Amino acid sequence: MRRLIVALLLSGASAAFAGAQKYEPLSASVQAALYKAVSDSRPSVTSFKTPMEAVDWLAAMSPRLEKRIPNREYRIDLLRSVHYEATRAGLDPQLVLGLMQVESGFRKYAVSSAGARGYMQVMPFWVKLIGRPDDSLFDLRTNLRYGCTILRHYLDIEKGDLYRALGRYNGSLGKPEYPNMVRAAWQNQWQYERPARLAQAAPN
Repeated sequence: MRRLIVALLLSGASAAFAGAQKYEPLSASVQAALYKAVSDSRPSVTSFKTPMEAVDWLAAMSPRLEKRIPNREYRIDLLRSVHYEATRAGLDPQLVLGLMQVESGFRKYAVSSAGARGYMQVMPFWVKLIGRPDDSLFDLRTNLRYGCTILRHYLDIEKGDLYRALGRYNGSLGKPEYPNMVRAAWQNQWQYERPARLAQAAPN
């Protein structure tokens, strides 16, 4: 099974696992919290602890994404945005990259058969549920904001169980294929170990 998953990832077949989050009624308090999370318009600040950490992480991630996104300026902007939105939501940025690879193959305008849109394959009903009418799920930062917020929401529902949270995100709760593919992409292609010199230099 592991070999099959890796082969599918390398072949680019992962886009076949694009998401279809299922509509579930939200309590008023949860809906308000999610609306606040996606609507926060404060200017982005760096999510890296030090400038050197940013340089090291981007240098590690950028070559892995080059074939899918050849334009360096846009690629770096995407990676910075992923790091910011994932960190903001309390997620591992490398996990989010793995999810994006499986969901859309890093195709900005990807649309699944169920209608999920963009890099993180967000279902349009979320815009009506927790967003604003003019939110475009094809916009990089908007898509990442929604996707990371939704995954965080599912993790909270599942009390930190990533396997089940990923199943909810993909609309395939209880089935192993999608969570296993995201984990494989995360661990095999987007793993990152912070160098000891950066850990020592980081402020407390």
